[in-house]
Amino acid sequence: MSENILPEWARDLGLVAHPEGGWYRETWRSPVRIPADVLPPGYSAERPVATAILFLLLPGEQSAWHTVRSAELWLYHRGSAVLLELGGDGDQPAAPTEIHVGADISAGQTPQAVVPPGVWQRARPLGDEPVLVSCVVSPGFDFADFRLAAPDA
Repeated sequence: MSENILPEWARDLGLVAHPEGGWYRETWRSPVRIPADVLPPGYSAERPVATAILFLLLPGEQSAWHTVRSAELWLYHRGSAVLLELGGDGDQPAAPTEIHVGADISAGQTPQAVVPPGVWQRARPLGDEPVLVSCVVSPGFDFADFRLAAPDA
């Protein structure tokens, strides 16, 4: 997929296609490390204290159901609000609960939301504008801790 489809304001962000869908770029990886022996069960090696990415979804795009071993904080920046669906922490996504991440607090949106560790999630814009958020993961993100649901989930 080509970065040429991104809106002009997003092209300078250096985003690339994300395996779950959408566009991203890691912007920060803490230099402070957590040793594997003090992390919760399931981590295969040490992790940074936290990591951060910029994440963009275009209208009509949706991220695939996925889960991350760590907690993930979503922070809204611009564009349409985003529908963040949480599908529980089972083997596959369950009936989702919805969080509307955006700037219109009076309409029930929230400018930030937390996805607990190991909870299935997916997201899509609620309007016709691209949505830009940051996602901060702690302990820091590693693709070893990332899992995509089966395509039919």
